[in-house]
Amino acid sequence: MPKALPVIDVSAPICCAPVSAAPMSDDDALQLALRLKALADPVRIKLMSILLTTDAGEVCTCDLATSVDLAESTVSHHLGQLRKAGMVESQRRGMNVYHRVRTEALDALRMVLDPNCCR
Repeated sequence: MPKALPVIDVSAPICCAPVSAAPMSDDDALQLALRLKALADPVRIKLMSILLTTDAGEVCTCDLATSVDLAESTVSHHLGQLRKAGMVESQRRGMNVYHRVRTEALDALRMVLDPNCCR
């Protein structure tokens, strides 16, 4: 059985030197690994894709569940993992919860992986 990564707060955007700048410290590597682990699931990648491409800027859990053909509870679990990693923020409105991407967290992750990306 693989060794579990420790539980630490990764809700803030990652802040460390790019991986290509120099060998990473253990702490920086752990911070990056925890964020990438949150994305390392096909459903979560699909959810991020839907959230990033929506014209409304946010999507209800019920609509996301329909889009990925899963139960709302399952989608809520996946969104919770993305929220813990700081990549998604959620807001309850009545009976529904709406989700949006935290672009600053994705931009920070992008810069750590490749500082020359998207210029």
